[in-house]
Amino acid sequence: MDDTRSRHVVIAGAGIAGLTAAVAFAERGYPVQVFEQAQRLEAVGAGIQLSPNATRILRQLGVLDRLLSAVVRPEAVVLKDARTLRQLARVPLGEAGESRWGAPYLVAHRADVQSALMARVAEIPDIHLTVGARVQRIATGSHGVTATVEIGGNTAEEQGSLLVGADGVWSSVRELVDAQRMASPRSRFSGELAWRTTVAADSSAGRAFAAIGAADCVTTFLHTGFHMVVYPVSKGDAFNLVAFTKGERITEGWSGHADPGILAAAMRGTAPGLVKLVEIAGPWLTWPLHTVEQRQPWTMPAGIALIGDAAHAMTPFAAQGAAMAIEDAAMLASLVADFPGDLTQSLTIWEKLRRPRIEKVLKRGALNRLAWHARGPVALARNLVLATRPGEKLAADLDWLYGWEQQQVIRR
Repeated sequence: MDDTRSRHVVIAGAGIAGLTAAVAFAERGYPVQVFEQAQRLEAVGAGIQLSPNATRILRQLGVLDRLLSAVVRPEAVVLKDARTLRQLARVPLGEAGESRWGAPYLVAHRADVQSALMARVAEIPDIHLTVGARVQRIATGSHGVTATVEIGGNTAEEQGSLLVGADGVWSSVRELVDAQRMASPRSRFSGELAWRTTVAADSSAGRAFAAIGAADCVTTFLHTGFHMVVYPVSKGDAFNLVAFTKGERITEGWSGHADPGILAAAMRGTAPGLVKLVEIAGPWLTWPLHTVEQRQPWTMPAGIALIGDAAHAMTPFAAQGAAMAIEDAAMLASLVADFPGDLTQSLTIWEKLRRPRIEKVLKRGALNRLAWHARGPVALARNLVLATRPGEKLAADLDWLYGWEQQQVIRR
């Protein structure tokens, strides 16, 4: 393989994971080809939380400056009892958080994040993006990796040293890899539904939230049957609302419609102001939450790596899905560049370093869900613990997560 081809990186997926990987590799001198299955780039979802471990990387990649004009820097994460609307805890963010963790905590519309990434991609000549392109086959050998891609009814082949599967929870790359291994499918429905909507701040629903929540914060309402997270997006002109309940699988896709009675039943016994907000904030789109089984490899020595949701899609209860994808992408590019000529070692080290981090985040998400949906004596104990821990201590509990920075790996 010639030198140019030996450094060529092929990426499947132009979401947050794929675009971050494209910028990270290109900044280290790697030509990048990105294939996106959709005919046009559309941001899936509505709001997104970007914690300091993610914004630190976006700043390093030259993306953050393009995003700041469209985001909100929340002052705190506020936890409230959904029955009484009493504040249970407040974790300081804003300037205090940025000083503590060295980067800002931001909330934004997902479309704004993707637009900022695309603006950065457009500035880099070595990144080429093709939409309407689906990876159909993968072949590996002495030539590296060859991806056969369908584009507009025709097929084309793209060769490179590395194929990065950044194509989400229903990853085509992962399916092809698993088929070669004769492994069972990894994605599964979690049993949770996410109910999402976005309302204008000056609408009746926006005013209803302002009456019970904190307009400049991330507000989470806790209840035994559900929890709901609300925060400002689009420079504060709108609020993103997402509620989580148990439910049946409704569709093999990102969004659909379910009986709103499921959400109403889960909210039984909550404060009238919260009930009113949910009633007037609709219509609600319902998202089935899917996860990816973790035991199978994320890399192949032949030059294939899965990142983000393709590798480890998780429930959003730690608000770290996008952040973990950004970390994956930046660390992968760094390790591949730091160990030129030994791709297998780079991939092995990357996966070995990333797995404990992802597992810890998964455990934190599971703990959050347990605490937020607690009932009876467990809920009373939760409230007592939160009441006796000042915001500074609650913030310190997140140092391992928000203060994370990639450490240099020394080759022995």
